[in-house]
Amino acid sequence: MRCASYCAGVAYDINGIFQSLRSAAITAQSYDEVIMLSMGKEQTLCVFGYGAVVFWGYTVDKERDTLKLLNPFLKLPLGSIQEDTFAYEYGVETIIDEEEDRIILQSEDPILKISLSYGLSQSAKLAAFEHDIDQTIQRTRQLPAELAEKGKISLSRKKISQHIGKLFSQKNSINLESFALDTPEFFWKRPRYEPIYQMSVEFLDIQVRLNILNDKLNVVHELYEILSNELKHAHSSFLEWVIIILILVEVILSILKDFLPRI
Repeated sequence: MRCASYCAGVAYDINGIFQSLRSAAITAQSYDEVIMLSMGKEQTLCVFGYGAVVFWGYTVDKERDTLKLLNPFLKLPLGSIQEDTFAYEYGVETIIDEEEDRIILQSEDPILKISLSYGLSQSAKLAAFEHDIDQTIQRTRQLPAELAEKGKISLSRKKISQHIGKLFSQKNSINLESFALDTPEFFWKRPRYEPIYQMSVEFLDIQVRLNILNDKLNVVHELYEILSNELKHAHSSFLEWVIIILILVEVILSILKDFLPRI
């Protein structure tokens, strides 16, 4: 059977989803920042407040249709939806077969699926951050080389300011949303399920990837400093030229003042 995780946007209005979609055909259960919707014995999905969804037992087409159904409740959709897929089945104990990307569940316990879904959803959320940072580095990677080669950046002050604004907004967004990658409060009340969650975190290398993401954020921060310094330099140069022109005008006026009476 198929299990898939998606990150589609910055946040879902899970209260709106819970109120709108629960019906006789859909069983909805709310657990703080996540809701579980069941549409049959095997078709269940977990929707997380930080913009991620995990499907259990759906087909690809059904997943796409359901994501469209959830779109009205999605805030700030991503330009590129992040997706990951796994196979799952039932067995004697809950384990993750890393070689086969296969999840084995020991029972149909919904809390078991939610516990694993937290790790899967955090991985999808982290993938969205990674994609965003990689795109930023790709767009701006030529700027340090240009500065080293030419001694300046061939961008207008407006463009430099826009780059700084985007970099700052991106870093601020990731810092504010980093709570999505912490151990969820869900397990404070259900500590016996936390090892299941930690199993998925280790399987998906979330901590390692988070450290790499922080390193990339440091690169972005250094680039922000370069652009900021270049903007200050450009502004200082502009003021220097204004002062030079004003002095030149004053000199010319003084010369004219002394020269004109003699004519």
